[in-house]
Amino acid sequence: MPEPKVSFIVPLFNESESFKSLVERLDKVASIAPFPVEIVLVDDGSSDNTAELMQQIAMLNENYHCVFLARNYGHPIALSAGLASARATDAVMIIDGDLQDPPELLLDFYQYYKQGYDVVYGIRKKRKENWLKKTAYHSFYRLLKSISYIDMPLDTGDFSLISRRIIDVLNKMPEESRYIRGMRAWVGFKQIGVEYEREQRFAGQSKYSFKMLFQLAYNGIFNFSEFPIKFITNMGLLSVLVSLLYLLQTIYKRIMDPSFPVGFTGLLFAIILFGGVQLISLGVIGEYVLRIFFQVKGRPLFVIKNEIIDKKIRSEK
Repeated sequence: MPEPKVSFIVPLFNESESFKSLVERLDKVASIAPFPVEIVLVDDGSSDNTAELMQQIAMLNENYHCVFLARNYGHPIALSAGLASARATDAVMIIDGDLQDPPELLLDFYQYYKQGYDVVYGIRKKRKENWLKKTAYHSFYRLLKSISYIDMPLDTGDFSLISRRIIDVLNKMPEESRYIRGMRAWVGFKQIGVEYEREQRFAGQSKYSFKMLFQLAYNGIFNFSEFPIKFITNMGLLSVLVSLLYLLQTIYKRIMDPSFPVGFTGLLFAIILFGGVQLISLGVIGEYVLRIFFQVKGRPLFVIKNEIIDKKIRSEK
């Protein structure tokens, strides 16, 4: 195929139910685009027949560039594998395989790219999840924006169009606990948000459990905020202040009333207070140590089992 100007990047994990519709919509967008479009599908160790479907379409249509990871690494790493594999000269368009992010917005986003924007990200003006998830997302994005040391756009995900020079920077960033939307914002250059209505999943169930969502949230907070470590200092100062006030109160009452008992309640209060602060402090420090531990190993972020480019299978050795 001609050298692509834009690459779609679509991480997939057990998306066989929506695969046919995904391909139909991507093909339609690619057919009307006034420039060559590459479609990079990344199989994140699926246990259904998603990999087989990917192989079939890649052997029939040279627009499809399929990457098969050696195991399930998680959405951020699969997305990173797609960024590393994309051959686009201008930009990449990141979407989810569940069709919640409309690929049809490619041409709209690309117009902003032509105007000089390096990142065009989607702003979710309406979500279709249950009230608990909507409340959690809404609260988290505002918390992260308030404590982050960079400007984090509200209500945005990975759905975006990113220029080649941003991609090259992201590919050089070796961090193991990846929060792509934060890394994208950290790089800088001209960025703009475009509102869109996020649809429900086309088929199947969400692959993001609450545990995985919490892990993603942790990556955002610990990778792009100084708040956790400063929180320890503030908690320590507050604990000392409370303890001093309690000590002064006790001394005052003792002076005023020599028979005033100094009893078990005060001791219990001090133990619980300092014990709680110490456990919280150890937990926060442990998060940083854990991230350092995984980072210094120097392992590759992912291992590619094989990939199909221009209808040819390339196996990794």
